[in-house]
Amino acid sequence: MAGSCVIGLQWGDEAKGKLVDLLTQQHDIVARFLGGANAGHTVVDGENVYKLHHIPSGILRSEVLNVITAGVVINPPILLGEMDGLTDRGVPIDNLRLSDRSHIIFPWHIAEDRAMNQGTADGENIGTTLRGIGPCYRDKVGRSYAIRLGDMMRPNFKDKVFMICEKKNRTIASMYEDGQFEPLDAAKIYEEFAGYAERMRPFVCDSTDILLNAVDDQKTILFEGAQGALLDVDHGTYPFVTSSNSSGVGASAGAGVPAKHIDQVIGVAKAYSTRVGGGPFPTELHDEIGEKIRKRGNEFGTTTGRPRRTGWFDAVAVRYTARISGIDVLSLMMLDVLATFDELKICVAYELDGEQITRFPSHVDDIRNVKPVYETLPGWKEEITGARSLDDLPENALAYIRRVEELVGFPVGVVSVGPDRKQTIFTSDLLKLATT
Repeated sequence: MAGSCVIGLQWGDEAKGKLVDLLTQQHDIVARFLGGANAGHTVVDGENVYKLHHIPSGILRSEVLNVITAGVVINPPILLGEMDGLTDRGVPIDNLRLSDRSHIIFPWHIAEDRAMNQGTADGENIGTTLRGIGPCYRDKVGRSYAIRLGDMMRPNFKDKVFMICEKKNRTIASMYEDGQFEPLDAAKIYEEFAGYAERMRPFVCDSTDILLNAVDDQKTILFEGAQGALLDVDHGTYPFVTSSNSSGVGASAGAGVPAKHIDQVIGVAKAYSTRVGGGPFPTELHDEIGEKIRKRGNEFGTTTGRPRRTGWFDAVAVRYTARISGIDVLSLMMLDVLATFDELKICVAYELDGEQITRFPSHVDDIRNVKPVYETLPGWKEEITGARSLDDLPENALAYIRRVEELVGFPVGVVSVGPDRKQTIFTSDLLKLATT
């Protein structure tokens, strides 16, 4: 059995969906192991563009089983809307499975998210997607007011909804100013979600059993990450993080497959840096260069449409996330965005309190206060979207790739020069495959 894992090494939006889509043809199963509908994966196949949020990127290949595992929190109307959208475009979804252990996002979670987002963390707004994901994870670990997908198929589902709704109405009302919160209607919520349950029922499974049986049967599994390792709730830029383990350490916990069965971890990073929402961003650019990167990279969120913050590649941060995620090889995405720049910069160290460091600080205040130490490299003027091998790239583009390898400490096995499947250069024997 060969298990592979794809992990984003920055703050998400690293174009992981494209890589997962390409790698699925080498695997029998794609397993999404964390996150909610805040994760947007875009896959481009010729003129067809698919924007996926809940569903694994392998859904476009009918021979591959796609599993949403226990580590994911499901928003039923969003998931079902995505399923309907794929069906309407002729994409079969009978190869989709939903874990009965997945926790469900309810209207009270969204109401809580909106209330909490009115405040700040360390004086700065976290900037969530307001989809109830954080409050759902909080109820998951709190154990008292959580509902899993399997619970929706049980006779006492209605009783649970009414009990939780009564409790939540009292607590959420206290979070809003007078008159701003309209109490949730338990009967209406139950009727709506009972309908969702029936629609999801044919896809529900014990995902942990399916994946462990696949391991026993020597099948190949591709573990799909969401968000990015710098958003990991334990190891990221806390509190400006997501609510789950989005680095490589979360794969086994979310999917229920021991780490010894994951043979290869592929770390994905853009050739520059982006971030959405609040939180520190050492290499952020607030000038015309940052705006040029945003426009060339179409840096607007797949899920929210929000313009992303942009900056130079941060080798200090990526080396840190590559190490905690246990990667074997690096996938450098969107290199084409950096074409036409006179010069490029890479952050090679930080200056903190008068000292130069190459470690990524553990406290948000220190990350806010670091000053990036840059190394300048010459750019290249020609566009590279037509490149299909390393030999097709300009000398300065190759030099940029090699310097990223040296600084991060891992080989670059994939170079992406555009959004289409064919605009991908595989340079590592670990990842050699046809891109059609």
